[in-house]
Amino acid sequence: MVSRIDNRLLSVYAWLVTRLHRDERGQDLLEYALLGGLIALAITAAGVVAAMTGGLDSMAEGIKDCIDFKTSAGSECTPFTPN
Repeated sequence: MVSRIDNRLLSVYAWLVTRLHRDERGQDLLEYALLGGLIALAITAAGVVAAMTGGLDSMAEGIKDCIDFKTSAGSECTPFTPN
C-alpha cells in the first residue's frame, strides 16, 4: 500500500517537473526584469561614485600627507577631516 502511494507521488512529481520545465511563458519578461535591474544597479553605483569623488579625493590627499616621508607630518596629519 505504501509503495503504491510512493509510486503515485513520484509519478505526480515527475509530471509536474516535466510540465513546468517545458512551460516557457514569462521567460522573456523575467530576462528583461533581470536586465533592467542590472542596468539600474549600474546607474546607481555610477551615481554614488560620482557623488563621492570629492570626498574620496580629499581623503586620499589627507592620507598622502600623513604618509609623506619627506616631511614630518606631526599634528597636521588629518586624513578624515569633516567638512
